Amino acid sequence: MVFLVGLRRIRAGASASVATESGYTMSSGKLSHLDDQGAARMVDVGSKPVTAREAVAEGFVLLRPNTVRAIAEERVAKGEVLNTARVAGIMAAKRCGELIPLCHPLGVESVEVNFDIPELEPAGQEPVRLHIRAVARIHRKTGVEMEALTAVSVAALTVYDMCKAIDKRMVIRNVRLLKKTKGN
Repeated sequence: MVFLVGLRRIRAGASASVATESGYTMSSGKLSHLDDQGAARMVDVGSKPVTAREAVAEGFVLLRPNTVRAIAEERVAKGEVLNTARVAGIMAAKRCGELIPLCHPLGVESVEVNFDIPELEPAGQEPVRLHIRAVARIHRKTGVEMEALTAVSVAALTVYDMCKAIDKRMVIRNVRLLKKTKGN
């Protein structure tokens, strides 16, 4: 059986080495969510030890300067944008196992969603890069990277939804995992 991963074909049970958009290569030897026949499966983490785990993800929403001013001055018709997006990101992380079919349902212990606007007045009509960063933590047998990525994604989508009436040029970019750790 053959599967498409990105633009590469991979045979079920074969080794996987995939170049990501950011340029680094991930190689785990085998696609963990496929069995030897190529059927999707949830990874069995039953025999793994419980450890402290943390994941950090980020993403950006590119906005017009006037949109950022409207957010800062709380003039967006749908309400206070960043706190709403923060709550949406946290709620999404808590429900990640319901959204992504093979993701383990986890009771996350901590999720933080923060925003940073490094430059309020960019040169010319350059968009402002609203930086979204999420940190998820748990003591479990599996990591929380999907929860951190989901938090960033849904926070960005919430900003988009709340501001779409005043900014038709918004773009969500570069949602990615920055770090994942496990320890005792």
